[in-house]
Amino acid sequence: MAGTALYVAGPMRGLPDHNFPAFAEAARRLRFRGFTVFNPAETGLHQIRECLGADTAWISAHADGLALLPGWENSLGAKAEVALANAI
Repeated sequence: MAGTALYVAGPMRGLPDHNFPAFAEAARRLRFRGFTVFNPAETGLHQIRECLGADTAWISAHADGLALLPGWENSLGAKAEVALANAI
């Protein structure tokens, strides 16, 4: 567990505050448990191409796994991130 790198994936588009509070809480809990966490809500990026580019690059280079938020299966971006992680 300690040192394990997790990417937080979940729905953003069309949700209040882009679902950032759920991402923040998940990242806080995981960090408290000792995980290294990439929270895409913390990047400050706004354009979908930039976001997915940064996200998939981090998943490819660092992720040991994904932490999936409720509703991830309804998100095109999260489904792409899951597919990438499964392919790796």
